[in-house]
Amino acid sequence: RAVTEAAFKAGAKEVEVIPESLAAAIGAKIPIHEPAGHMICDIGGGTAEISVISLGDMVNTSSIRVGGNKFDETIVKHIQNVHNLMIGQQTAERLKIEIGNVAPDKNIEKMEIKGRDAITGLPRRMEIDSVEIREALKEPVNMIIDEIKSTLGHTPPELAADIADRGIVLTGGGSLIRGLDELIESKTGINTMVAEDPMTCVAIG
Repeated sequence: RAVTEAAFKAGAKEVEVIPESLAAAIGAKIPIHEPAGHMICDIGGGTAEISVISLGDMVNTSSIRVGGNKFDETIVKHIQNVHNLMIGQQTAERLKIEIGNVAPDKNIEKMEIKGRDAITGLPRRMEIDSVEIREALKEPVNMIIDEIKSTLGHTPPELAADIADRGIVLTGGGSLIRGLDELIESKTGINTMVAEDPMTCVAIG
């Protein structure tokens, strides 16, 4: 209500609240008014929202509390559990952005990080590679893939067939992790692509 009121006060004649997935689909230039099924997976900071859209409306949607912040948290936990090194959220985010990947890759990238030794309490440096970050991200990424499969399983057969033809579109900052589209494609058998400007799809929509 506060957002609606603020929009009226800003001079809007009419205010309508629309689902985030619908806005993301419009921003990703998906023809939502077609009589066909489209699947969009919007991975934001706090949640991943998976929706099937047809004739300009949501046919099926589900949301889980897994997003960019959860990715950072799992990296922090992994490094503490495996290396007894405590790092902050910002360092975890840098690791995710610079060397993060979720699909097997021949190129192994490395990055030096600084943190506090969990045992001695003293500052310590160490090198982390992309293979380890992939291992750390496995659990939250698999949760998203399971939710995509579940949403597909609850989608009417005709629309599911459309999605198999048209593919799955990824939006949101979380979709920028390298190899996510490849991994989803390999696990679902459906062509998966990242939207042209995933970070701004919802805002543009």
